[in-house]
Amino acid sequence: MTTTIHLAQQAEADELLGRSPLAALTGMLLDQQVPMEWAFSGPYTIARRMGGDDLDAHEIAGYDPEAFAELLAAKPAVHRYPGSMAKRVQQLCRYLVAEYDGAAEAVWADAASGRELLARLVALPGFGRQKAQIFLALLGKQYGVRPPGWREAAGAYGEEGAYRSAADITGPESLARVRAYKQEAKRAAKRAKESR
Repeated sequence: MTTTIHLAQQAEADELLGRSPLAALTGMLLDQQVPMEWAFSGPYTIARRMGGDDLDAHEIAGYDPEAFAELLAAKPAVHRYPGSMAKRVQQLCRYLVAEYDGAAEAVWADAASGRELLARLVALPGFGRQKAQIFLALLGKQYGVRPPGWREAAGAYGEEGAYRSAADITGPESLARVRAYKQEAKRAAKRAKESR
């Protein structure tokens, strides 16, 4: 898996996302309550702080939890909530070690259908249905992982020409379009709440 990715909007971080399945999964996990570029540059920051140029699920799973939390909290922090996200990243890696021998790509490599792949993604620690659907759409749209029915399983995020999520970001222009979509969705939700 080597593809051109523009999620972190930073060359080295995007290069890692394009060649490392675990980095892509970790970036998706970190993508909450922080700007998307910050989340998706997190895997690169973690790899550098661990002294390497990639992430290793076995190494992260076995890392001392306090030391790993400190690694994420060092300035500049990997996330707004480095302690809780350190726990989540380690939970994800422990699950990958237990279920897939540490190989993140094994989550999707032999999925027979979009529905099966979605179920595997939903089973990952820290991945609810929406996050799983966004990642499924990202796999299909940008990584070429397209089991039968992947668009349907990804829901609205799988639609062609949609600008709803990280799955649709291929550069600064599409990033701006996704941001605009998310802001409008927030305004619509606020209006709906106020009208009740």
